[in-house]
Amino acid sequence: MVLILAGLALWWGAHLFKRVAPEKRATMGDGGKGLVTLLLLAGLVLMVLGYRWTEWVSVYVPLPGMGHLNNTLMLVSVFLFGVGGTKGLLYPKMRHPMLWGTVIWSLAHLLVNGDRASIVLFGGIGLWALVTMVIINRSAPWAPPTNGRGIKGDAMNLVGTLALYGAIAYVHIWLGHSPFVGTYP
Repeated sequence: MVLILAGLALWWGAHLFKRVAPEKRATMGDGGKGLVTLLLLAGLVLMVLGYRWTEWVSVYVPLPGMGHLNNTLMLVSVFLFGVGGTKGLLYPKMRHPMLWGTVIWSLAHLLVNGDRASIVLFGGIGLWALVTMVIINRSAPWAPPTNGRGIKGDAMNLVGTLALYGAIAYVHIWLGHSPFVGTYP
Protein backbone atom coordinates (compact mmCIF):
# COMPACT_ATOMS: atom_id res chain seq x y z
CA MET A 1 0.00 0.00 0.00
CA VAL A 2 2.93 2.33 0.67
CA LEU A 3 3.98 2.16 -2.99
CA ILE A 4 0.47 3.04 -4.16
CA LEU A 5 0.37 6.03 -1.81
CA ALA A 6 3.84 7.16 -2.88
CA GLY A 7 2.84 6.84 -6.53
CA LEU A 8 -0.34 8.82 -5.93
CA ALA A 9 1.64 11.51 -4.11
CA LEU A 10 3.99 11.86 -7.09
CA TRP A 11 1.03 11.86 -9.51
CA TRP A 12 -0.84 14.54 -7.57
CA GLY A 13 2.27 16.62 -6.90
CA ALA A 14 3.60 16.56 -10.45
CA HIS A 15 0.23 17.41 -11.97
CA LEU A 16 -0.75 20.09 -9.47
CA PHE A 17 2.67 21.77 -9.19
CA LYS A 18 1.93 24.06 -12.15
CA ARG A 19 -1.46 25.01 -10.69
CA VAL A 20 -0.40 25.49 -7.08
CA ALA A 21 2.96 27.16 -7.70
CA PRO A 22 2.85 28.66 -11.22
CA GLU A 23 5.68 31.14 -10.60
CA LYS A 24 8.03 28.43 -9.34
CA ARG A 25 7.12 26.17 -12.26
CA ALA A 26 7.70 29.03 -14.74
CA THR A 27 11.22 29.62 -13.39
CA MET A 28 12.09 26.02 -14.27
CA GLY A 29 11.52 26.63 -18.00
CA ASP A 30 11.50 23.69 -20.41
CA GLY A 31 13.64 21.65 -18.01
CA GLY A 32 10.62 21.54 -15.73
CA LYS A 33 8.70 19.54 -18.34
CA GLY A 34 11.29 16.79 -18.20
CA LEU A 35 11.20 16.71 -14.41
CA VAL A 36 7.39 16.59 -14.35
CA THR A 37 7.41 13.77 -16.92
CA LEU A 38 9.95 11.82 -14.88
CA LEU A 39 7.90 12.29 -11.68
CA LEU A 40 4.72 11.18 -13.45
CA LEU A 41 6.38 8.07 -14.85
CA ALA A 42 7.87 7.23 -11.46
CA GLY A 43 4.45 7.71 -9.87
CA LEU A 44 2.82 5.48 -12.46
CA VAL A 45 5.40 2.73 -11.94
CA LEU A 46 4.97 2.92 -8.16
CA MET A 47 1.18 2.75 -8.45
CA VAL A 48 1.28 -0.26 -10.80
CA LEU A 49 3.85 -2.16 -8.73
CA GLY A 50 2.12 -1.24 -5.49
CA TYR A 51 -1.22 -2.40 -6.84
CA ARG A 52 0.22 -5.70 -8.05
CA TRP A 53 2.12 -6.35 -4.80
CA THR A 54 -0.44 -5.19 -2.24
CA GLU A 55 -2.25 -7.82 -0.22
CA TRP A 56 -5.87 -8.27 -1.33
CA VAL A 57 -8.25 -7.10 1.39
CA SER A 58 -11.96 -7.16 0.54
CA VAL A 59 -14.00 -4.11 1.47
CA TYR A 60 -17.15 -4.79 -0.59
CA VAL A 61 -18.36 -7.33 -3.13
CA PRO A 62 -19.17 -5.87 -6.57
CA LEU A 63 -22.76 -6.42 -7.69
CA PRO A 64 -23.39 -9.09 -10.32
CA GLY A 65 -23.12 -7.84 -13.89
CA MET A 66 -21.06 -4.75 -13.04
CA GLY A 67 -18.46 -5.81 -15.61
CA HIS A 68 -20.91 -4.89 -18.37
CA LEU A 69 -21.49 -1.44 -16.89
CA ASN A 70 -17.73 -1.08 -16.42
CA ASN A 71 -17.15 -1.84 -20.11
CA THR A 72 -19.74 0.70 -21.21
CA LEU A 73 -18.33 3.38 -18.93
CA MET A 74 -14.83 2.60 -20.17
CA LEU A 75 -15.92 3.23 -23.78
CA VAL A 76 -17.29 6.61 -22.67
CA SER A 77 -14.11 7.32 -20.71
CA VAL A 78 -11.77 6.51 -23.61
CA PHE A 79 -13.94 8.59 -25.96
CA LEU A 80 -13.72 11.58 -23.60
CA PHE A 81 -9.94 11.25 -23.53
CA GLY A 82 -9.91 11.91 -27.27
CA VAL A 83 -12.33 14.86 -27.36
CA GLY A 84 -9.64 17.53 -27.04
CA GLY A 85 -7.38 15.98 -29.67
CA THR A 86 -9.96 15.23 -32.33
CA LYS A 87 -12.07 18.36 -31.71
CA GLY A 88 -15.49 16.95 -32.53
CA LEU A 89 -18.93 18.20 -31.55
CA LEU A 90 -18.29 17.93 -27.79
CA TYR A 91 -15.05 19.91 -28.01
CA PRO A 92 -16.60 23.40 -27.75
CA LYS A 93 -19.34 22.26 -25.36
CA MET A 94 -17.45 20.44 -22.62
CA ARG A 95 -14.81 21.73 -20.26
CA HIS A 96 -12.25 19.18 -18.99
CA PRO A 97 -13.23 16.16 -21.12
CA MET A 98 -10.03 14.30 -20.24
CA LEU A 99 -10.49 14.88 -16.52
CA TRP A 100 -14.15 13.78 -16.76
CA GLY A 101 -12.91 10.71 -18.63
CA THR A 102 -10.58 10.05 -15.70
CA VAL A 103 -13.45 10.37 -13.19
CA ILE A 104 -15.55 7.91 -15.22
CA TRP A 105 -12.54 5.56 -15.52
CA SER A 106 -12.15 5.69 -11.75
CA LEU A 107 -15.83 5.01 -11.06
CA ALA A 108 -15.92 2.18 -13.62
CA HIS A 109 -13.01 0.46 -11.91
CA LEU A 110 -14.53 0.93 -8.46
CA LEU A 111 -17.70 -0.82 -9.69
CA VAL A 112 -15.77 -4.04 -10.33
CA ASN A 113 -12.98 -3.89 -7.73
CA GLY A 114 -14.01 -3.96 -4.09
CA ASP A 115 -10.61 -4.37 -2.48
CA ARG A 116 -8.72 -1.84 -0.37
CA ALA A 117 -5.89 -1.28 -2.88
CA SER A 118 -8.40 -0.58 -5.67
CA ILE A 119 -10.30 1.91 -3.54
CA VAL A 120 -7.08 3.76 -2.72
CA LEU A 121 -5.70 3.68 -6.28
CA PHE A 122 -8.80 4.31 -8.38
CA GLY A 123 -10.41 6.54 -5.78
CA GLY A 124 -7.19 8.54 -5.42
CA ILE A 125 -6.91 9.17 -9.15
CA GLY A 126 -10.60 10.02 -9.46
CA LEU A 127 -10.33 12.44 -6.55
CA TRP A 128 -7.24 14.02 -8.18
CA ALA A 129 -9.25 14.66 -11.37
CA LEU A 130 -12.10 16.30 -9.43
CA VAL A 131 -9.72 18.49 -7.39
CA THR A 132 -7.88 19.50 -10.56
CA MET A 133 -11.14 20.60 -12.20
CA VAL A 134 -12.01 22.74 -9.17
CA ILE A 135 -8.56 24.36 -9.16
CA ILE A 136 -8.69 25.10 -12.90
CA ASN A 137 -12.24 26.44 -12.70
CA ARG A 138 -11.31 28.77 -9.85
CA SER A 139 -8.22 30.06 -11.63
CA ALA A 140 -9.92 31.36 -14.78
CA PRO A 141 -13.27 31.44 -16.54
CA TRP A 142 -13.70 29.08 -19.47
CA ALA A 143 -13.65 30.41 -23.00
CA PRO A 144 -15.14 27.64 -25.16
CA PRO A 145 -12.96 26.82 -28.17
CA THR A 146 -14.34 27.58 -31.62
CA ASN A 147 -12.05 25.77 -34.03
CA GLY A 148 -13.48 22.24 -33.94
CA ARG A 149 -13.79 19.69 -36.75
CA GLY A 150 -17.43 18.82 -36.04
CA ILE A 151 -18.68 15.34 -36.86
CA LYS A 152 -15.41 14.49 -38.65
CA GLY A 153 -13.59 14.89 -35.33
CA ASP A 154 -16.10 12.63 -33.60
CA ALA A 155 -15.70 9.98 -36.31
CA MET A 156 -11.91 10.11 -35.85
CA ASN A 157 -12.37 9.87 -32.09
CA LEU A 158 -14.73 6.91 -32.38
CA VAL A 159 -12.26 4.95 -34.50
CA GLY A 160 -9.46 5.79 -32.09
CA THR A 161 -11.65 4.92 -29.10
CA LEU A 162 -12.46 1.45 -30.46
CA ALA A 163 -8.81 0.75 -31.31
CA LEU A 164 -7.56 1.93 -27.91
CA TYR A 165 -10.35 0.11 -26.07
CA GLY A 166 -9.35 -3.09 -27.89
CA ALA A 167 -5.72 -2.59 -26.89
CA ILE A 168 -6.69 -1.92 -23.26
CA ALA A 169 -8.88 -5.05 -23.21
CA TYR A 170 -6.04 -7.09 -24.71
CA VAL A 171 -3.61 -5.92 -22.01
CA HIS A 172 -6.15 -6.73 -19.28
CA ILE A 173 -6.67 -10.22 -20.73
CA TRP A 174 -2.90 -10.70 -21.04
CA LEU A 175 -2.57 -9.78 -17.34
CA GLY A 176 -5.24 -12.36 -16.47
CA HIS A 177 -8.17 -9.98 -15.87
CA SER A 178 -10.65 -10.38 -18.72
CA PRO A 179 -12.97 -7.38 -18.79
CA PHE A 180 -15.66 -9.39 -20.57
CA VAL A 181 -16.78 -11.79 -17.85
CA GLY A 182 -19.62 -9.56 -16.64
CA THR A 183 -19.45 -10.59 -13.00
CA TYR A 184 -16.32 -10.53 -10.89
CA PRO A 185 -15.57 -12.64 -7.80
